Amino acid sequence: MSETMQYQNPVDFELCPRFAKTFAILGKKWNGLIIDVLLNLGPQRFKTLAEKVVACSDRVLVERLKELEDEGIITRNTHVDSSLIDYSLTEKGLDLANTMANIHDWSEKWYDVEGETVVDQTQINR
Repeated sequence: MSETMQYQNPVDFELCPRFAKTFAILGKKWNGLIIDVLLNLGPQRFKTLAEKVVACSDRVLVERLKELEDEGIITRNTHVDSSLIDYSLTEKGLDLANTMANIHDWSEKWYDVEGETVVDQTQINR
C-alpha cells in the first residue's frame, strides 16, 4: 500500500523566505558546481576552478565567487608570503556536504545519461 501525500491548503501555503533565499543562491547557475568542486577538492585557486567548472566564463566565475563570498559560503584567502589567492568553503559552505551528497544520489537515481554526452564538471580541464 502506498502512502498518500498530504498536501497543504493552497490558501494557507506560503514559501518559507529562508528556503526561497537558499534556492536563489544555490539554484543560480554555476554556484552548485563551484561548491561541489570545493567540497571534493578542497581549497582551489581561480585557475583550477575555471578548469573544473567548464563553460563558465571567467567573468561569470568571478561574479559567482564574489556572491558566494558575500553570502559567507566561501572565503577568499590571500597568502601573504606568496601573494597567491585561493578559495575555500567556510563552515557554512562545508555544511552543504550532506545536501550535495543527497543531490548526487538523487541525480544517480533519476537521470540516465548512458548514450548522452555529459560533462563531469569536476573531471574536465579546459
